[in-house]
Amino acid sequence: MTIKKTFAYLLLSGIAGVAITAQSASAQDCTPKHTFKTVEEGTLTVAVTTYAPHSYLDDAGAMKGIDGDIAAEFARRECLKVKAVAVDPAAAIQYVLSGQADITTGDWYRTAERAKAMNLSAPLYTDQMAIYSKEAFKNVSDLEGKQVGTVQGYLWVADLKKLLGSSLKLYPNSVNMQQDLFANRIAVAVDGYSTGVVAEKKGALKDIKVAVAAADDRVKATKEAAQAAFPYSKAATDFGVALDANIEEMHKDGSIEKILKSYGLDGTAANTGAARLIQ
Repeated sequence: MTIKKTFAYLLLSGIAGVAITAQSASAQDCTPKHTFKTVEEGTLTVAVTTYAPHSYLDDAGAMKGIDGDIAAEFARRECLKVKAVAVDPAAAIQYVLSGQADITTGDWYRTAERAKAMNLSAPLYTDQMAIYSKEAFKNVSDLEGKQVGTVQGYLWVADLKKLLGSSLKLYPNSVNMQQDLFANRIAVAVDGYSTGVVAEKKGALKDIKVAVAAADDRVKATKEAAQAAFPYSKAATDFGVALDANIEEMHKDGSIEKILKSYGLDGTAANTGAARLIQ
């Protein structure tokens, strides 16, 4: 998650610090796979932001979204209950740093700057670059010679600027960019794949198609997309070992790919490659 995404919370964010629910994740005869401490014994406390399809609370107050489902599966495998706490995105990291939550959900990027203050789990999935167009374009070459829009703050912006020059228009958020795309003020848009899938399912993109951009050496983000992770405390060493081991297992047994597909994504974002940090 980066600052560019905060607009998505305005309509949906809950009151920071409100404990919503404790989802049961363990059976009476459950045996944990690892030994570690959590903020509250026997419970995984999660600071949940609202950023569909990655992180949100349903009407019953249960943790949902891609991150939420992965966190709940980790809790189930380690015999923990889940305590979901609704937080504003601006407060989520502080909840973890201050020891009020074990992790936070919301497509948090693995960045070098963030890693200075806290630990970051093994990669969950990648935040893929997507092309939005009526023609269902998939290649970076399809952008050339056209008026193209994208959102500030993404990894691909610098490379697209170099490639497209004055033909690239930057927007503060996806809403403004989509409005120009619908009005034909730009011919093509470049944005995150997951947010596009959500908008597509809701019918918000009209006749616009969303496609993951094919790998192109000229745009690094098409080959090495940002990796999402669970931020957790620097002091929670044993917790981190258990978290990473479970994430590795979930990748191997296909659980993360299955979760991605359950939210309408094609599952390829589960192929994260080796862990890396955005500099």
